[in-house]
Amino acid sequence: MNNKNTHPLEGICVLDFGHTVMGPSCGMVLADLGAEVIKIEPVGSGDPTRNLAGFGTGYFGYFNRNKKSISIDLKSEAGKQVIDRLLCRADVLIENFAPGTMDRLGLDFESVRSVNERLIYASLKGFMDGPYQDRLALDEVVQMMSGLAYMTGPSGRPLRAGTSVVDITGGLFAAIGILLALREREETGRGTLVKSALFESTVFLMGQHLSYAAQSDRPIPPMPERVSAWAIYETFELADGKPLFVGITTDNHWVRFCEAIQRNDLKNDPLFSTNNKRIEARPELLTILKPMFQSMTLDEAVAICTRARIPFAPVNHPEDLFNDPHLAATNGLLPTRLPNGVTTKLPRLPIWMEHADFGIRNDPPCVGEHTQELLSSLGLSDNEIVQLHEQGVITLASK
Repeated sequence: MNNKNTHPLEGICVLDFGHTVMGPSCGMVLADLGAEVIKIEPVGSGDPTRNLAGFGTGYFGYFNRNKKSISIDLKSEAGKQVIDRLLCRADVLIENFAPGTMDRLGLDFESVRSVNERLIYASLKGFMDGPYQDRLALDEVVQMMSGLAYMTGPSGRPLRAGTSVVDITGGLFAAIGILLALREREETGRGTLVKSALFESTVFLMGQHLSYAAQSDRPIPPMPERVSAWAIYETFELADGKPLFVGITTDNHWVRFCEAIQRNDLKNDPLFSTNNKRIEARPELLTILKPMFQSMTLDEAVAICTRARIPFAPVNHPEDLFNDPHLAATNGLLPTRLPNGVTTKLPRLPIWMEHADFGIRNDPPCVGEHTQELLSSLGLSDNEIVQLHEQGVITLASK
């Protein structure tokens, strides 16, 4: 690894066999950090997530920026020869196929290691090795198994989180493992096998609840029914029908809030003088605060909470982020052209490091957009590339 600051992983080549969310999110992180990430796609229409409908519509366009695309038939002998050439120049391989798929393709860890012993092989699965290892998993499956869905919804109504939180978390843990393996390779000169899994990633997220359970003689209540540690941790309805979440979590918050609403009577009332006393008096307190907030517009309530310097948030929709003033000021959304021609803005990697650039270098690629370029870099002639295309081994992007 070189030490250039602009793109910290510049010079690292990654073969991304990922699909859907977990594998591609890992590849996107490495690509954003500066690695050359080559997305290996099936011949023809490419990654199936390119054409998903519903909630899958956003998968490909978000998780595949800063990557190159090569479209290749992994089952053909000629395709395997091309992959072997790519393996020789690669530093990292990412895959999140179903158990056994890479073995059938002849791309399991031991086979790949025989081609390139410096390669770091990241295998992202539903479960780590153990009794569940051959099961198929999805984000929603492991949210149910781990108790996360139970904790998210009210009693009797388990509810998955509102984004692919486990797929992305599993991808992030894999990226961390890859970075550790690259560091280790500097010492040993050899690659290694890195694993992450959906189930274990979700269990990690549940650790705080396990710690709570170990110290409680009652079942853990789901989040909507929990006993809050703070008296005011509430979503209030406002005069214009817009909801506002307000969290008053310290005594200083309370004092500043009372001053902002000009209610010295509340500030000086001994019933509300500490957080624990406010919890005891919560029903009475809410009968005072709910009508007060119902008399305010969102702008008026935001102004008061800002002046009081307390935590608060409007209850936004995802599309509200496109016009968020903070994201606009910090360039938190990156201008992106999707393969279907739509131009939009998508979230930047939420890491800041002095002198580093984690922005967008390449829009999400079209199917096989870089097939010609990559095969030429491997030493194949134009005639050889055309022959592979005519044989259906590769897909070349239409010009």
